Amino acid sequence: MDEQELRAVLAARKELGPSHEEELIQGFLERLERRVGQASPDSQELKRRRDHQKEMILGGMAISIPLLAIAGGIAGLPGIVAVCAALIAVAYFASR
Repeated sequence: MDEQELRAVLAARKELGPSHEEELIQGFLERLERRVGQASPDSQELKRRRDHQKEMILGGMAISIPLLAIAGGIAGLPGIVAVCAALIAVAYFASR
């Protein structure tokens, strides 16, 4: 809601008096709710994407614990580097 609309509601309240205050406030709140409703799908989509990204990264980190142990025991340092590179790839692609 921009400042001009709020000023218009306040000016109308002054002109009409307290008897119409309820209708003015109700109309203002309805317009405000419509704007919030229009913006909320974008914020919901952003939240869904961030949650998915967090799940992917946490899942990759959880599976990396046994993979690092196995890779370190079998292949040594090159195996550990390969697992770390895979973790970086998962984090990168999850963030896109």
